[in-house]
Formats: sequence, C-alpha cells, structure tokens
Amino acid sequence: MSTPPLAGAGMPPGAFSGTQAQAAREVNTASLCRIGQETVQDIVFRTMEIFQLLRNMQLPNGVTYHTGTYQDRLGKLQEHLRQLSILFRKLRLVYDKCNENCAGLDPVPIEQLIPYVEEDGSKHDDRGAASQLRFATEERREIMEVNKKLKQKNQQLKQIMDQLRNLIWDINAMLAMRN
Repeated sequence: MSTPPLAGAGMPPGAFSGTQAQAAREVNTASLCRIGQETVQDIVFRTMEIFQLLRNMQLPNGVTYHTGTYQDRLGKLQEHLRQLSILFRKLRLVYDKCNENCAGLDPVPIEQLIPYVEEDGSKHDDRGAASQLRFATEERREIMEVNKKLKQKNQQLKQIMDQLRNLIWDINAMLAMRN
C-alpha cells in the first residue's frame, strides 16, 4: 500500500520549497478516498488470510500435534490480527479526515440530483422537452438508417463469402480430379 509522501519523511532537507511542502502535506478528499479504498481492500485480504489460517489449523483435541507448528501458526495469526487492527485504525483516520474535509459542504437535496418531470411544468420546460423529443426522434431515425445500411452490407459480405467458398470448393475438386 502506498501513501502520499510527507515532507521531511525520508526526504533530504530542502527537497521541497515551502509551497510544495505544504501541498505535499495536504491531501485532497479524492486521494483520501483512494487511500481508504486501498485500506478496505487490504482489510479484506488480511481477513481472508486469517480465515485461511484458521481453516488450516487443527483443534487441540488430544491428537498428537507438533507444538512448534502450532506456535508458528498461532504467531502468524496474531500478527495478522495486529496488522488488521492497524488497518482499521488507519481507515478510521481516513474516515475522520474525509468527514472533516466535507463538513463545510452544503448537502444537496436528493430532488436536485434526480432529474424528473413535474406535472405543473412551465412552457419553457415544455419547449425544452419538445426539442429533446425531436432530437431523440431524429437520432433514432439516423440509427435505424445506419442499421439498415449495415444489414445490407452484411448481406453483401455473406454473398461474397459464399461465392468464395464455392469457388474454393470447385478449385479443390478440380485439383483432386487431376491427381
């Protein structure tokens, strides 16, 4: 998983100017969402690994079992669980930062996000709808014409292919008769 570089983290002093260092420290909401998505993918991957380890573990039910193998698998399981808790903390930080960045935004009402036609629409809306309908009808007519031409071309190609197939058949038959 990669995170955006922070100024001063592994960089020589003076590698960034003042404004570049400020820009490197500030992470926009879109990159935070990408980091959050990668973190969720890592969480899912680690969880699948934990379940795989648990599936392969045998229960200590009195059967002779190598304690070294058991301890090794238990250590791997604990390490995966520790990494999983770190990933969940990271995801919480990304979530909090995204909420902080989006706190100043005004929520948009759902009605504005979904286009719909009102029954008491004005004349301006009717003209817009009529022009859209005219445009859609014209576009549909053009598509139908293109489809018709395409079908004709396909029929011509099929006829040519059939003629070539017959010609090749005749040539092969003549060659077979000569031999």
